[in-house]
Amino acid sequence: MNTPAALAKAPVIMVLGDSISAGYGLDPGQGWVALLAQRLKTRDLPFEVINSSISGDTTAGGRARLPAALQRYQPAIVIVELGGNDGLRGLSLSAMRANLDAIIEQARRSGAHVLLVGMRLPPNYGPGYTKAFHDVYLQLAAQRRVALVPFLLVGVATQRSLMQNDGIHPRANAQPQLLDNLWPQLKTLLKTAKPGS
Repeated sequence: MNTPAALAKAPVIMVLGDSISAGYGLDPGQGWVALLAQRLKTRDLPFEVINSSISGDTTAGGRARLPAALQRYQPAIVIVELGGNDGLRGLSLSAMRANLDAIIEQARRSGAHVLLVGMRLPPNYGPGYTKAFHDVYLQLAAQRRVALVPFLLVGVATQRSLMQNDGIHPRANAQPQLLDNLWPQLKTLLKTAKPGS
C-alpha cells in the first residue's frame, strides 16, 4: 500500500476535465483516466494520477478551481480536457479561449507541463460554429506551444456502438481507444517530467 510519503515522491499527472474524463455513465475504474493509471503501473512508470474532473464542468469552472488543485496536488503534468460543455451550451468562444489560455498559463506558472485535449461538436451546431470551436484548441496550442490531442474521440464519436445513448459520452468499450488517442502526446511529456529528469 502506498503511503502519503511514497506518493509524494511520485510526480503527479492531474486531469482537469468534464464528464468525458469523469467517467459519466461508467462504473468506477472503467474510464480512460483509470486505465491511464493502470497503464502507468504496468509499465513501471512512477506517476500518480489524480482525476480532477467534474461532469458538466465548463472552462470557466475549471479555471476557477484550478489554483486550489495546483496547490494541493502540485502536478508535474496537467491534462486539460475542457470546452465540450461550453460548445454544447453555445457559450462565448472568446470566453472559452480566454479561460483555456488562463488555465494553460496558471499550470505552466506552477511548473507543470500541459497537454491540451481538443473536442468537436455535433454537426447540428452548424459549420461555422463547430469549426470556430475546434479552431480554439488548434490556435491556442500553436500560440502557447503546448502539446495537443486535436480530438479525444477520434475513431469513437462516429461509431454508435461505442457511444452511450445520448450520443455524447463514450461507452466503457471505447475508453481504451480514448487512452490510445491521447497516449502518444502524453508519453512524450512523461519523459520530461519523470523523476530525475
